[in-house]
Amino acid sequence: MARQSGIVVKIRTPDLLREALMALRFIGIDPETGDDECPTVWFDDDANEIVVQGWKAGQELRAKCLETGSIPDTEDVVRLPARMVPILRSACDAAERADVR
Repeated sequence: MARQSGIVVKIRTPDLLREALMALRFIGIDPETGDDECPTVWFDDDANEIVVQGWKAGQELRAKCLETGSIPDTEDVVRLPARMVPILRSACDAAERADVR
């Protein structure tokens, strides 16, 4: 399946639905994913951010993560399989090329 930069992302808020054009560059997808297209990694060239889609963390993992510090309402914990390390490295390389450190 082909991936493209500059996709339209719909963001749903309680008050409105807005569209934002982002320079979202597909980096990679879990090679063992199958048809559900998750987990996935992108790089947002405009925001200079690595964007990750992963499996939702269960309550036990969230509790363990909370031992380190709080999880703000605007953040969440996701899991990625270790086999995606090369894809995460590629996303980090894209960030470094964009002078993000």
